[in-house]
Amino acid sequence: MNNRYGIIMAGGVGSRFWPESTAEKPKQFLDLTGTGKSFIRQTFDRLIKIIPAHQIFILTNERYRELIKQQLPQISDNQIIAEPVMRNTAPAILYAAKKIKNLNPDALMLVAPSDHYIANEEKFIENVQTAFDYVARHDHLLTLGIVPNSPNTGYGYIQYDKQDDKRVKKVLKFTEKPDLVTAQKFLAEGNYLWNAGIFVWNVKTILFAFQRYLPRMFNLMSPRGKYYNTPAEKDFIEMAFPRLKNISIDYGILEKSNNVYVLPADFVWNDLGAWNAIYEQLKTQNDENVTINSKLWSDNSRGNLIKTNNKKVVLKDLNNYAIIDTPEVLMIIPRKDDQKVKEYVDKF
Repeated sequence: MNNRYGIIMAGGVGSRFWPESTAEKPKQFLDLTGTGKSFIRQTFDRLIKIIPAHQIFILTNERYRELIKQQLPQISDNQIIAEPVMRNTAPAILYAAKKIKNLNPDALMLVAPSDHYIANEEKFIENVQTAFDYVARHDHLLTLGIVPNSPNTGYGYIQYDKQDDKRVKKVLKFTEKPDLVTAQKFLAEGNYLWNAGIFVWNVKTILFAFQRYLPRMFNLMSPRGKYYNTPAEKDFIEMAFPRLKNISIDYGILEKSNNVYVLPADFVWNDLGAWNAIYEQLKTQNDENVTINSKLWSDNSRGNLIKTNNKKVVLKDLNNYAIIDTPEVLMIIPRKDDQKVKEYVDKF
C-alpha cells in the first residue's frame, strides 16, 4: 500500500443543488442525503480502507482550504492541493501528479470525484484493488466504467472492444452526453459503459501522457529546481497555474491516447448531479415521498422530495415536486425541472 495515492477532486461549485449548495459551501461539503456525513467525508472514509490516509490528497480551490481542514482534520496542509484559479481537471491532475512523483516515483494514483454516491463499498474496494494491481503491471491509463441500467443522457459513455474477453478491456471511444436515441443504441449494442470519472494509473504513465499530448502545460508545470512539496511551491503555482489551458482530462489526454483501458465496475454508482437524482437514489417502493431531515404529513401527495432543517411539512394534492428549505431560500419546483436550477441561480 505504500505506493498507493488517492486524489479526491473537490473543486466544483455544485450549482444544480442550489439553494443548499452555494459558492461559499458547495455540494461536496454538504450532507444532502441525510447520512450525517458530507460527500467529501464519505469519499475520504471510503478511500482510507485501501489507501494510507496520509497519501490521500484533496484537489480543490484555494477558497475551500479552511472547509477541508474542518471536515478532514486529520490531513496535513501538504495534502490540500489548492488551485489559485479554476482550470478544469487536466491542470489539476497534472499538479497532483507532479507533487506525488516528487514524493514517490513509483506511485500509483487513484483519481475520484468527491461528491458521488457509491453503494456496495466492498465491491468498490475490490474493483480499486484490481485496478491498482493492473496499473502496477501495465503502462496503461485505466478508468472504471459503470454498467448502465438505463439510456441516461446525463452521462458520458465509454465504448470498449466487444471481442475483448479480459476483465480489463481496451477503450475504443469516449462519447459525451448523447441524445436519447443514441443512448438507447448504446445500451442495445452492449459494449458501452457510463463514464464515472474514476481513474487509476501509474504516475509515470500519466506524466508521459501529459508530456506527449499537452506539452506546453507539462513544460509550464516542470520548473528547473525543487518546488513541489517545499515552501516555494505556493509562489510557483500562483505564477504558473493561471497560464495553463482550461481543459478536461478526458479531452486533453484520454480521448487522444491509444493506451486507455476500462474496468467494468461491480458497485452501484450515481453521480447525484441534481435534486432528482437524490430522489431516485433514496426513494423506496412503498413510499413515493422522500424526506430528508423532515417530518411529513401528506394527503394525496406522491413523488415529492422534501429537505428541510428538521421541520414538520404538510402537503395536500402535490405530486412530483422538490421542496428545498434553507435559512435563506425556500425553493419549490417540479422535480422534472431540476436541471433548470442553474438558471435560477443565474437569475438570482
